Amino acid sequence: MESKRQQKVASLLQQELATVFQRDLPHLFTGMAPGINLVRVSPDLGVARVYLSLLLTGSSEDLLALVQDNLKIIRQALAKRVRQQLRIVPDLVFFVDDSAAYAAHMDKVFGDLHIPPATAADDDAATGPDAPKRPKLFADEDE
Repeated sequence: MESKRQQKVASLLQQELATVFQRDLPHLFTGMAPGINLVRVSPDLGVARVYLSLLLTGSSEDLLALVQDNLKIIRQALAKRVRQQLRIVPDLVFFVDDSAAYAAHMDKVFGDLHIPPATAADDDAATGPDAPKRPKLFADEDE
């Protein structure tokens, strides 16, 4: 579980990295619009794991390679923005967040399932005289 300080630093880094990507360094991401889904900070506040998503068309591998190539520039721009709040800017480790694609895939899988509707005979069988008895959990339960 994250401490309140970790959560505050993660929130600050998420906001400021978004500003860096959109305002300070938009020339690096021509044709792409990286979004920051989540930032997790280590307990010693030394490492920040940043999960990126790709909002416009493009390859996630290309985005990750571009960010890795310009990591020093991104970290310097971030340091200028958070120098009043943080003593040390954490090392940034970027990952591609594919949770939106996974959620879309799961929606498609669930949408393709064919589940027949229950019939009245099925309902009667579950509550009939041959149905298994529910175990008594407490001594004062009525049957």
